[in-house]
Amino acid sequence: MIGLAEELAALRGCSFAQLGVRIEFPELLEWWRRLGYEILSRGDLLLQVGRELPVAFEVPTAEDMTRLGEWLARVVRAGDLVIAKGELGAGKTTFTQGLGRGLGVEGPVVSPTFVLSRVHRAAEGRPTLVHVDAYRLGDGDELDDIDLDETAAGAVTLVEWGEGIAERLNSDRLLMSIERSGDPADDTRFVFFRGEGERWEQLHRQIESVAPTGGPLHD
Repeated sequence: MIGLAEELAALRGCSFAQLGVRIEFPELLEWWRRLGYEILSRGDLLLQVGRELPVAFEVPTAEDMTRLGEWLARVVRAGDLVIAKGELGAGKTTFTQGLGRGLGVEGPVVSPTFVLSRVHRAAEGRPTLVHVDAYRLGDGDELDDIDLDETAAGAVTLVEWGEGIAERLNSDRLLMSIERSGDPADDTRFVFFRGEGERWEQLHRQIESVAPTGGPLHD
């Protein structure tokens, strides 16, 4: 519920969430901290806590989803981990195709559903793209069998269906969530990026200079 509220706030142009927690309820404070909220200030009765909201994009078409992936190629670097979440047909692979295009990878980028992972060599000076589909994996131990550690340092690793499994690969990670509009006749997707770890601190500022025209729904 909190995550949904944060996404709605991001879509309405907010980049930061802040609220007050009464000092006499330490359990409530700890609950907010587990959600990623940090103490901003202390008063006599209230503690102010807050966190950065996701970066939100409205993506009307599959072509726009590809374009968004191309944009991300201007942000990522070798060693980055991207974990993509979204239901079947949401556009995760379409996004990854755009990412590959932006990195200048060789050959087509297709879903690695049956081979689990594909390695795509990129243009000179750009990191390799490692594309993983964790849909059929039961747990993180099975992910370890792919030996992603061998390629991680020199690659951008994107894991579809990786939530709850791929986090063990890197404490610094970019979480991507794709949501449908709710109207079966509308192909619009809403894409949210949230950074975790030192690498992605101040995510909003990181993307300001490279965001596509009509990109983030907030400035």
